[in-house]
Amino acid sequence: MNSKIYFKDIDFSKNYLDNLNDIVKKHNLNLTKNQRHTLRKFLKRNCESLGIIEACKNVGVDPKNAPMLWLKTKNESVRVTNPLFEKPEEKEFKELGKALIDDLKRFKPTFPKIERQYTTEGHCLVLSPADIHVGKLCNEWETGEKYDSSIAVQRTLEGVRGILDKSSGFNIEKIVFIGGNDILHIDNPIRTTTSGTPQDTDGMWFENFMLAKQLYIDILQTLISIADVHFVFNPSNHDYTNGFFLAQVIQAYFKDCDNITFDVSISHRKYFKYYNNLIGSTHGDGAKLENLPLLMASESTQWSSVKHRYIYTHHVHHKIAKDFIGCTIESLRSPSGTDSWHHRNGYQHAPKAIEGFIHHKEFGQIARLTHIF
Repeated sequence: MNSKIYFKDIDFSKNYLDNLNDIVKKHNLNLTKNQRHTLRKFLKRNCESLGIIEACKNVGVDPKNAPMLWLKTKNESVRVTNPLFEKPEEKEFKELGKALIDDLKRFKPTFPKIERQYTTEGHCLVLSPADIHVGKLCNEWETGEKYDSSIAVQRTLEGVRGILDKSSGFNIEKIVFIGGNDILHIDNPIRTTTSGTPQDTDGMWFENFMLAKQLYIDILQTLISIADVHFVFNPSNHDYTNGFFLAQVIQAYFKDCDNITFDVSISHRKYFKYYNNLIGSTHGDGAKLENLPLLMASESTQWSSVKHRYIYTHHVHHKIAKDFIGCTIESLRSPSGTDSWHHRNGYQHAPKAIEGFIHHKEFGQIARLTHIF
């Protein structure tokens, strides 16, 4: 006999004889007397005691580190998967979950509602720190510049403060903050993007998740002290899943705040109306640029109710601005550094920056603000 018997085949609510009959029937096993005796002995041990734990202790192995057990005798060989085994990435995910839970237990944020006074000359600030790539590693000796997780956080905070300083001459009554867009550099413990492209990385993936979480919290707490905020999440190609999880965590953190609203669905294109402005955003790795205006017209019910329409895209790390029929599209610069792949292919030397845009209620986008590093 040389068969795989998985623990999913064992019903621990039954005795070992019933399990024996079920397994023989399920796998259509034709067992000799000795083989049946070996299997019966194995099932008796594991159905009526902690056989996995005992077996691992006998050989000095941690049950959580043993992916399988292999029972061998002179005539039989039976391999059994170990349900107690924990994959390394599962351990890391548990560590992240514990850290998040511990953080929430230590501090439950409270947000007293801020009453605002609005005027006819109010403005909306669209603020989009694009393609931050927390966890990205750039080696100065190879690419001519240094970039890591701490620099990513430092630049983003500096850039947001710079945009707020430059916008201080306007009466800001609303802030649209666009998040996502490769906020994280990788999407799994094996240090690749969502689609599996290997990346040069700095730090562990869960450490960078926590850094990005705190970065967004710090930024949003600053913004809501100035004006009510609408947080928009754009899914992206580097961190399609972890970026979504991050947006959900941020929404949960501010769930009791009346001065912030969220649009954090997995939809790739988002739209927000500010008086006579329709403001769209997307990462930029999906639909073609020239198709975005018609997609906006098809997907947003507010296309015909406004005069000014804008779509802000990301992904390319450099400035593109073009007027289409009925809509203006702009691709935003990024504060992130140049890694080995981009340097090798010559994709560098575009200004590194964080950008903001001022929208007037009636006249649309009236100012572009840039904080260059």
